[in-house]
Amino acid sequence: MRTLCTILLVILTIFFTTGCSGLPEQTPAASTETPPNIVLIFLDDAGYADFKPYAETRYPTPNVQTLAEEGRTFMNFYVPQAICSASRAALMTGTYPERNGLFNAHPPKDRGLNPDFMTMGEMLKANGYTTGFFGKWHLGDQEETRPHNRGFDETAGIMYSNDMWAGHPENPEYWGQFPLHYWKNGEIEIDSVTAEHQTEFTTWFTEESVDFINRNSDGPFFLYVPHPQPHVPLFVSEKFDGKSGTGLYGDVMMEIDWSVGEIMNTLEENGVRDNTMILFSSDNGPWLSYANHSGQTPFREGKGTSFDGGIRSPMIISFPSEIEASTVSHNTFFSIDLMPTIAALTGSELPDYEIDGKNVWKLLHGPEGSESPQEYYAFTNGTEFQGVMSGDGKWKLHVPHGYRTSPVGGRDGLPGLYQQARIDTALFDMVRDPYEKVNVIDEYPGIANELIRIAEEHRATFFE
Repeated sequence: MRTLCTILLVILTIFFTTGCSGLPEQTPAASTETPPNIVLIFLDDAGYADFKPYAETRYPTPNVQTLAEEGRTFMNFYVPQAICSASRAALMTGTYPERNGLFNAHPPKDRGLNPDFMTMGEMLKANGYTTGFFGKWHLGDQEETRPHNRGFDETAGIMYSNDMWAGHPENPEYWGQFPLHYWKNGEIEIDSVTAEHQTEFTTWFTEESVDFINRNSDGPFFLYVPHPQPHVPLFVSEKFDGKSGTGLYGDVMMEIDWSVGEIMNTLEENGVRDNTMILFSSDNGPWLSYANHSGQTPFREGKGTSFDGGIRSPMIISFPSEIEASTVSHNTFFSIDLMPTIAALTGSELPDYEIDGKNVWKLLHGPEGSESPQEYYAFTNGTEFQGVMSGDGKWKLHVPHGYRTSPVGGRDGLPGLYQQARIDTALFDMVRDPYEKVNVIDEYPGIANELIRIAEEHRATFFE
């Protein structure tokens, strides 16, 4: 009898330690000896509908489509602010702009992101990762805030947007005060970037990325590739000039697609593709006032607004050893969630201060409708708080705010004129109405009141 009781006790112990559904889900880092490599490709002003997985495009994007076929396409990925620097700081730190203090798009020579906030590069480097940055930084243009001092072992690129130079279409005299430098490993390699240089940016950053992978494939690495394109002014190399047959924007998209393919092929050639998590996204939606030089979105408005045309971005994640291929997810998460999720995947330590993101690994690789760890998400435009979304992404509340709208755009690199509009307190059912057309605040007073309460608490915490 004593032997039988012992056997039963062992069986029960195994059941409750391994089979209890209430236990937190393990991430791969908890059970594998080799931490995964991380490749983060982050475009500038790309539209939600600029690539084949999301829409039928007039130009081919076969490599992005292959990436989607090898991984999962996320239909409800958001950034908390649809402006360059604010979006990138949120991505790199897991914090809202209202917490880290970086709003809008910072100008040349600006300090940018406070060094007190840990970047994803610093987090992974502290965990033994080799880190590389190749592209547009836009998180600080002083020595202490440039990427070579913010956790990246190897760096190459520009410190702010490619239009902040003498070729600016609206204010060339002001922006011409600041030569656009090209930096490499903490030193200025090109003192004043020209149009000829910009045509090579996508090629250069791709070549740097390929070389970085080839030299670091024997250990865990983090590769961050924030392309300056397709932010205006648009530039494309000679090998893709005119190739799309649809104009310059299509040519740029094809070259970015080529870049994705080169990175994927290099991972495969080095035998590390299965253990590499590739994330492909954009910092915000398209800059609609540039019309034929901007991307496409099916949603309301675009860059510089808190409607989904501004803050909902494409997101494809391929991680062959962990994420099921050829899948589509409508689970909602924000860019602030990536840092804590990657920390969990890699066994890295998060900073000891509060961050706003949560580990959403279950949403990334789990079934449709997995429960979100977030109660809500907040969104801003500039320094203005503009509303909240429920953690599951089903409801979106705008508090009263003005916004810009552009019914008529410019042409060939020149911007159109914006008009100003205003929205009062509004509730949108994002499942039935993802285009934010019908205010249903009167039909769902309970949901509206709860989100209003959350919005007021968030405002009191960060804006008062």
